Amino acid sequence: MAEAWEEIRRLAADFQRAQFADTVQRLSERNCIEIIAKLVEEKKLDVVHTLDGKEYITPTQISREIRDELYVHGGRINIVDLQKIINVDWVHVESRASDIARSDRGVQLVLGQLIDVTYLDRMAEELNDKLLEAGMMSIAELCKAYDLPGDFLTEELSKRLGKIIEGEMDQYNRGVIFTPAFVSRHKARIRGLFSAVTRPTPVSTMIGTFGFQEHLLYSVLEELVNTGRLKGTVVGGRQDKAVYIPDIYSKTQNSWVDSFLRQNGYLEFDALIRLGIPEPATYIRKRFKSSKLLFLRAVCVGQVIVDQVEASVEEAVSSATWTDLQSMLPSCLSDEDIGILINQAMRNTNVHSSARVLGGTVVVSEKFIGNCLSLFEEAMQHKAQKEVKNNPVFLITEEDLKQSSVVSEGPNTSKKEKREAERRKKATEGSGSVKSGGGGNAREIRIRKTKKKGKRDDDSDEETTATQQNRNRQTEVDFMTAEEIAAVLEERVCDCPEDILSELAEQLTRPLKKTYQEVMRAVFLSSTCSPSGPTKKRSVKELQEELANLYNNIRLFEKGTKFFSDETQVTIVKHILKTVCTDVTNILVNFLAAELMMSAESPSSITNEVRAKILGKLQEETRTPLMKLHNCLNGKSVEDFLANLEISAEVCGFMLKKIDKKKERQALFMHRQALLEQLKDSDDPALVLHLASVLLFQGSTSCMLHAPGRCVPQIIGTLTGRIPDEQHRLLSRCQMLVVKQLVGQDQGQDQGQDQGGSQGDHPEEGDQAQVIQKELVGLVAEVKDLVITPKKTAATEE
Repeated sequence: MAEAWEEIRRLAADFQRAQFADTVQRLSERNCIEIIAKLVEEKKLDVVHTLDGKEYITPTQISREIRDELYVHGGRINIVDLQKIINVDWVHVESRASDIARSDRGVQLVLGQLIDVTYLDRMAEELNDKLLEAGMMSIAELCKAYDLPGDFLTEELSKRLGKIIEGEMDQYNRGVIFTPAFVSRHKARIRGLFSAVTRPTPVSTMIGTFGFQEHLLYSVLEELVNTGRLKGTVVGGRQDKAVYIPDIYSKTQNSWVDSFLRQNGYLEFDALIRLGIPEPATYIRKRFKSSKLLFLRAVCVGQVIVDQVEASVEEAVSSATWTDLQSMLPSCLSDEDIGILINQAMRNTNVHSSARVLGGTVVVSEKFIGNCLSLFEEAMQHKAQKEVKNNPVFLITEEDLKQSSVVSEGPNTSKKEKREAERRKKATEGSGSVKSGGGGNAREIRIRKTKKKGKRDDDSDEETTATQQNRNRQTEVDFMTAEEIAAVLEERVCDCPEDILSELAEQLTRPLKKTYQEVMRAVFLSSTCSPSGPTKKRSVKELQEELANLYNNIRLFEKGTKFFSDETQVTIVKHILKTVCTDVTNILVNFLAAELMMSAESPSSITNEVRAKILGKLQEETRTPLMKLHNCLNGKSVEDFLANLEISAEVCGFMLKKIDKKKERQALFMHRQALLEQLKDSDDPALVLHLASVLLFQGSTSCMLHAPGRCVPQIIGTLTGRIPDEQHRLLSRCQMLVVKQLVGQDQGQDQGQDQGGSQGDHPEEGDQAQVIQKELVGLVAEVKDLVITPKKTAATEE
């Protein structure tokens, strides 16, 4: 028992010692890091690890240290520098700096820098000292000096104007700050300088000469003018065109303008500009609000001159004469202004339709012009009778033909002719067959080859016979030339100026020609009688021959296309279809249209639309083959067209036969002679090259060719090996120069349009064009000799 109690006492003593002993717990560095990382991971602890890895710091401590550093650095510090000082990541520094700027109104974050109010106040005190010394300070210079944005500086300095900074900011240019003393000095200088000005002076000149601040100058100048301290006005606004005009000059200027207008009745804008008035039209409108003035392009005319012009115009119209307004118009008026003034006077007097203007200044009454036309009536009648007697074919409408046919069917008409007319009528209205052909309404049909504008080379090789030329002259019968009309007027109207007579003669040419045509029709209808039977037969016979000639020409042209490649051959075939084939089709269609009284004056004037309209009026038996022929014109085959042409001609009563070898050689010879005549009379390089290449092609292949101008290179290409090399080189050289000349002309026209028609801007191009033209003149002569001379020699030998 004693031992047990002893053991108990020992344990109690140990327990007592353990209770009163100090307990010391130690953790290793790794354990601490792991515990803190775990707490941060579970978001139970908010600390930031330093960059050197030796410390942890709380966000609150970061904010406290940022504020301390901002204070130490005088109220302005860069975030990059804070990151180095606090030794934490830049993201945490930027975040805490942004929180400080948002929570504290006295701290701002500008371009990565923390700036507080104390720094801005000290900066304002420094700027105030500089401002007092210089009198003016620019925000742009402050931006460079303090490395701060302009908007921020403008806003902060505006808050301190009148408090810390003793100055004011320009209301028109917030980038400049002035002191009251500087403004006073500036104002005194402006007042003194502009008080001494006695003539219009550009404000920009004063700024450049005396170094004024631009916006401040305009503000002070306007204030001085508005308060009446400066006797003058500023025109042109706040721009480079602003001009200060003193009142003393304005009074002298206004006095001169008033007296000039009162004495002369007009004001010239250029004179006012030389006088120092930059906007003369606006000045005149303000100056003479109550006066009736007519504003032209370069002149302002008073009511006195307008009344004089109106009176002269009215007198000329009422007396059926003419009047020259040149003497009463100012000499400074341009042609455009004179035209505007005269037209305005004619509108005011309501004689615009009763008179016309000649020579720019002469007003001629329409009655006077009518009297001049009546001077030619007798001569017109005599000439018309003579022309109808000697050359009875001219421009006659279908109505004239109807009238002539009615006149011809009089009591003297034979029964045979009446039966023939009835048979034609039944053939047209009934079965649709017109094989009997001709009749009383049949007309001599002329094939007129025309060239489209801009394509002078396309149809250069088409023949023009003596009959066609004669018909063309008869269609376009002129009465008198302008020179002849002027001579008659000069003899009959002696008091009219010579230049006005010339212009009047040119204007009378067209109405006299039209009247002459009508007189000729009247004479024709009055002398028309029924054509005899032989005359009708000759008319149909001529039509038969013309169709046969064109038919055989087409066959010969089609033979010449076989020498070219597929692409070029298609181009030539389309050209043949659009020219010669279209002419043949128009002849047949016009022949049938004559039976329906729908024929055109000239078959060549029939368009695709007109042709389709005429075909739609025909009977089914006639319309079907001719419609196929019409559709072949838009195809790519001459053979199909010829097949349909034979059928269509048979329907119309004509028989087309192929010519024999002898007639074929004769056709080739006639075609060549026609081309040679055109070649002799032509001096155009492109046309000469076209004709020469076609003639050489015919001479080397014995085939006629009808090709457009754009196929000349291909034609020259087919001549390789067929003609001597020297001749081929000559043609190739000529072709190259022609292409250069045409390209140069097109470029010159484009440049002239772009530059408003100016000339002389490209002298090198002009010299090059002259060189090309000079060389082409020699080559054209050689090409002509190449083609014409051998033919002459051969003809001489024969």
